[in-house]
Amino acid sequence: MMIGMVAALASLENLELLNVRLPMEDEACLFQVSVRNGKWTRIQIQEANAVQPDFTSLEHWSPGATTDPSAICQIDLEGKLLLPGFVDSHMHLDKSFSLTTVGNVTGTLEEAVRNYSAASPGFSKFEIQSRMMRSSLQALSFGTTHIRTHLDFNMRASREVALRTIEAALEARQLLAPYVKLQLFPMLPYNMNSADVEVVEEALRMGVDGIGGAPHLSQTPKEDIDRIFGLAEKYNLPIDLHSDETDNPLMRTVEHIALRTREYGYAGRVTVDHLCALASMTDEDALPLIERMAESGLKAVSLPAVNLYLQGRHDSFPVRRGVTRLKQIWDAGMKIAVASDNIHDPFHPFGRGDLVQIALIGSYAAHMGSSADLRTLLRMITDVPAAVLDLEDYGVRPGVSASFVILDCESPEELFTLLPDRRWVYNQGKWLRMAASKASWQDTALSKYWEQASEMVSFLKPLEGG
Repeated sequence: MMIGMVAALASLENLELLNVRLPMEDEACLFQVSVRNGKWTRIQIQEANAVQPDFTSLEHWSPGATTDPSAICQIDLEGKLLLPGFVDSHMHLDKSFSLTTVGNVTGTLEEAVRNYSAASPGFSKFEIQSRMMRSSLQALSFGTTHIRTHLDFNMRASREVALRTIEAALEARQLLAPYVKLQLFPMLPYNMNSADVEVVEEALRMGVDGIGGAPHLSQTPKEDIDRIFGLAEKYNLPIDLHSDETDNPLMRTVEHIALRTREYGYAGRVTVDHLCALASMTDEDALPLIERMAESGLKAVSLPAVNLYLQGRHDSFPVRRGVTRLKQIWDAGMKIAVASDNIHDPFHPFGRGDLVQIALIGSYAAHMGSSADLRTLLRMITDVPAAVLDLEDYGVRPGVSASFVILDCESPEELFTLLPDRRWVYNQGKWLRMAASKASWQDTALSKYWEQASEMVSFLKPLEGG
């Protein structure tokens, strides 16, 4: 799809960073941290506001000034926050920026599913890949370095339509690999017949990273869940399921998912997303169910922005808003992350792939505004989704690959109040963004990818026919 890789700036794999604020470590201290050959080698508490004449302020330093890839770049962060690269544990990159061609008059989940299914046969592989590239790079510009994306798998249209998205995603994953890592989870169709299963297995052999689906939409959810677990065991793949994305408090497919997780010995390898039905249940019904989920070793992802937009559409006042019970799930000991879900498509007309914005929306929806809550929310976009994606080479600690975002603020309170757009993103031995606009990429090939993908995506074009 895109042009071949061209010469990029010299890799800058050796860094010394001074006056670093690490809110995931000890906020009372400043740190000096070291990167050698692209890996963290030292995380050391320093004297407050240390001054070293050989260090250059981050505001005045440019990677273009360093031509020797073995040189040690000495940069003073002057107290700015440094976080490990954000992890978006649930996106639909293939659907992003499709609202210009796929509308949703009612704003309901049902119409979004129906309209996108009808339109998907008309999308070329090139168009799908371009949308994935643009939305991935936009998320990267805000500090996201790892993404798990669920993929449309429209078997009802045809085998060719279903596999077209898989092919586009595999190519996008390869092109983006030097910059942002993608995990691909096709959404298996429900009520599958034997012919469907053959095509599904073909897709699984193509090299995807796991199995997704939405069994709560099926007429036979338990049978579909059983089939998914059987395929996951056969191909040794993790499972990530849209679960009970409804206002109906009687919808509890997550209970069967928890049961099968225990029976298959799949604790820690199954993620359940949305869980909107929990928000409509009484405490007497919801809390025991959350306890069973935790006992089964399930991981969870909440999509606060999209669920606030989609849920409660069939209610008269009072209107249910659908965001799951973040606090209760967290307090039960489950790993629960917050994630973006959809960007400018029939499921959600807004969003930009900024996990700080998503965490803030989660804060509003779940009444999480205390000092401790804000730090929990930071974990919900960093180390917790890293655990959801089963990332081992992650974090700010010696021996781990350096992947981080620096934000133009000095505390979590300031971060969530100001939502600073000025960010510095470093990943895989390269500075990728240096504070300016998201399109000001430091890598030449990355800039070309951004320009070409953006050109292909007709963003905010008026919808024809309303």
